[in-house]
Amino acid sequence: MSEPVEVTHRESSVLRISMRTAGIMLAFTLIFTALMAGTYRATAPLVAASALTEKLRLIGEVLPQTMYDNDLMADAIVLPAQKALELDDETRIWRARKDGVPVALVLETAAPNGYSGRIGLIVAVGADGKLIAVRVTTHKETPGLGDYIEPKKDRNKARPWITQFSNLGFDSVPREKWRVKKDGGHFDQMSGATISARAVTNASGRALAWAIENRERLFALPPDARFEQKEKP
Repeated sequence: MSEPVEVTHRESSVLRISMRTAGIMLAFTLIFTALMAGTYRATAPLVAASALTEKLRLIGEVLPQTMYDNDLMADAIVLPAQKALELDDETRIWRARKDGVPVALVLETAAPNGYSGRIGLIVAVGADGKLIAVRVTTHKETPGLGDYIEPKKDRNKARPWITQFSNLGFDSVPREKWRVKKDGGHFDQMSGATISARAVTNASGRALAWAIENRERLFALPPDARFEQKEKP
């Protein structure tokens, strides 16, 4: 007759242990969540400042600070995913002005067809329609072969390959010539690494053409406005 009591006692013990374990796990989860939330709140300003510093560094690579006097971060607009620039995600366009007069647009673009995949770029296009400069932001090109598209990895320190685009527009290099010489264009490529050069050259030309086509609307939008592409007839 004592067996049911024993079974009930055993079940009760198991239930207490399970509830105690669940309580400990819940307490651990709450404490861990609180710690994570506190860490995020404490580090968020540092992360934001670091991201801002990196953006300013990249912008400084293509646009000398002496060319403008406005706050680029405050004078930016939103650019939705843009097929013409091979951008799959929303980004921003920074607008440089001096004494209130438009000077340049700084925007991101990409070459999807590098030797090892996508090559991210940032370009500065002057209000006069010239490509001020272009720099690579991300890539996976072969070290020692295709990575010369980055100035710091280019063996030619006096005149890195990517600087040949600087201060050129379609008035000096026609749009149809905005290709590497191997493809009948104007720009040099490195022997044995033509694919990387071709990808960057073509992407730079597309970005320049897009910025020229849209520059008036891009400069006219209020800060933080969203650029919407007009439908072509």
